Amino acid sequence: MPSTRRPSPEIAFGRELRNFRLKRKISQEELGARSGYHRTYIGQLERGEKSPSLRTLFDLAATLGVLPSTLVRTIEKAIRL
Repeated sequence: MPSTRRPSPEIAFGRELRNFRLKRKISQEELGARSGYHRTYIGQLERGEKSPSLRTLFDLAATLGVLPSTLVRTIEKAIRL
């Protein structure tokens, strides 16, 4: 029986961050360098181990070429039932 449990906001953010990054065909290292964060931090975000600050959300969205609200909307959709 498939689980209907919603992912945490951190897990949902990480999945969406990875999706946006992969669509742009850039590595974690490249995303980190362009946005000013270390690649290990990007990996922690993508795995849902860390929760981004508002500043980080804005920096990553700008680096990925999307509005922060677009990124947040995709996360909202992921955690809805």
